[in-house]
Amino acid sequence: MAQHDQFVGIDVSKARLDVCLWPQNEACAFANDRDGLRALIRWLRRVRPHAVGFEASGGYERALLTALCEADLPARRVNPMRVRQFARAAGILAKNDRIDAAAIAHFCAALPQREVVHDPARAMLGELVTARRQLCEERTRCANQAEQTASALLRPIAAQRIKRLSAEIALVEAEIARLIADHPELAERNAIMRSVPGVGPTTAATLLAFMPELGAMSARQAASLVGVAPFDCESGAFRVKRRIAGGRKPPRDALYMAALVASRRNTTMAAAYHNLKNAGKPAKVALVAIMRKLITALNAMIRNKQQWAAA
Repeated sequence: MAQHDQFVGIDVSKARLDVCLWPQNEACAFANDRDGLRALIRWLRRVRPHAVGFEASGGYERALLTALCEADLPARRVNPMRVRQFARAAGILAKNDRIDAAAIAHFCAALPQREVVHDPARAMLGELVTARRQLCEERTRCANQAEQTASALLRPIAAQRIKRLSAEIALVEAEIARLIADHPELAERNAIMRSVPGVGPTTAATLLAFMPELGAMSARQAASLVGVAPFDCESGAFRVKRRIAGGRKPPRDALYMAALVASRRNTTMAAAYHNLKNAGKPAKVALVAIMRKLITALNAMIRNKQQWAAA
């Protein structure tokens, strides 16, 4: 990092954007609306920061991300938990919007982050995939409640609710398929992933939306990004079995279901799964190994633009 590099941290809330310029520790604030974003972009262009960091804030950061990318400014979306841990390690125990903005700026300066590339099609796909997951979870809750209800009044209400949710899920799935088909790059990647026995439309769409890096990283990085790479846990004479940790939850959940199917229907993966079971590995450990094999294969296939049959 050069001595003159400046970093900006932005704490995002529904109504306001608290901004801190580091290392000057200069603070200011802008409204989180169209006019406020325009004023922020003008200020950032004058400052010319090395990086602009902000946390994922339940969707309130989307307009900020779009504005930063359209202005060709170096956007960095950071993990809120990591920033909080960094602040505590630095001895910052107090917490408010201004302090959080300063912590984000300092975090980006100390630990360089990957630049965010805003793709409107992927952003819309992520929103649709998330909506589908939420609708499926709601339908499952309704079905579980309907099984236990004894009221003659509530049973038909639950049935209608489940029917409505199923129709909405079908609409969202159709829109996901249309969006992928209309985008050449997404359609190509989708076809490659769907060629793997066990990888269905939901898994493929989830990976397209939440793992855009697939094909541009190593096998170890791909496994770590999903959260299926085992990590050491040792200190002196202390030794425990390596365990998986971290990763992105939506891709990991989707890949788990794909691994369940692949361990039964994919000849290559089924053989690997049974070999692990026969070697004495617990079923869950063997299944995580299949998840890692799947994401490693998908990463290589997308990098080489090669389908499963050709591989």
